[in-house]
Amino acid sequence: MGVFGTKCIGRDACGACSVNCPINDCLKFHVDKRLAGIDREKCISCGRCAAACPSEAIKPWGWKVTEEELVQVILKDRAFYEKSGGGVTLSGGEPLLQANFIAGLLRKMRDEKIDSCVESTFSVKWEEAEKILPHTDRFISDIKAMDDKVHRKYTGASNALILENLKRLSGCDVPLTLRIPLIPGVNDGRENIEKTAEFILRDMGGKIEKFQILEFMHLGREKCQSLEREYPMEGLKANREKIHKRAEEIREYFEDKGIHCVLGNA
Repeated sequence: MGVFGTKCIGRDACGACSVNCPINDCLKFHVDKRLAGIDREKCISCGRCAAACPSEAIKPWGWKVTEEELVQVILKDRAFYEKSGGGVTLSGGEPLLQANFIAGLLRKMRDEKIDSCVESTFSVKWEEAEKILPHTDRFISDIKAMDDKVHRKYTGASNALILENLKRLSGCDVPLTLRIPLIPGVNDGRENIEKTAEFILRDMGGKIEKFQILEFMHLGREKCQSLEREYPMEGLKANREKIHKRAEEIREYFEDKGIHCVLGNA
């Protein structure tokens, strides 16, 4: 559950969350009676507080849904897909952690003639990826850092499985967009950029549709705050002009290597 205290009407004026929460003292309030947070050790994630809140001061960051329910949500936008030439992207979290569910959904998208894309870290066993390979039209993935120690430090996991899966995927004849979320002082150095290009050309045979550079932004701050977690990039200062200049230099480097490279969502 995410907490957005500034939206809270106040316990005295409303109190719907307290009334509907089945756990005593699970919700925490400021002196002014506005919502301050949730006792995460007590919370059972029943969602009753969020359902009762009229101002969305408590919001679930995920919920259970059946395949058919999700299909009906997607089909509501069919006219938009047809007009724009777009389709459905399954992202996350990590969609391949629910590969069986995703495979069934993708089959239905193909039956409905709706283009589909799966966005994955590929930090899963290859067998999970194989379950959806016949059913999706394209993939999106990241190469965040080539150095395994750097990758472990900033993501909490090794990149070995990711790189191995990307090599396998390059031989599967499915369009793939690779990206790098460009983080100053972390993965924008010359060595990492050169090793990334080398991996794409040597280990993947250059078989990607395009390489995309995503310039660093503090997009995760709000979610971390709502979950009462420390935002790990809080101390990183983002100079937009310098980041953009470095991104353009990297784009030119990849283009010179024969790798089609774009900035942002181009």
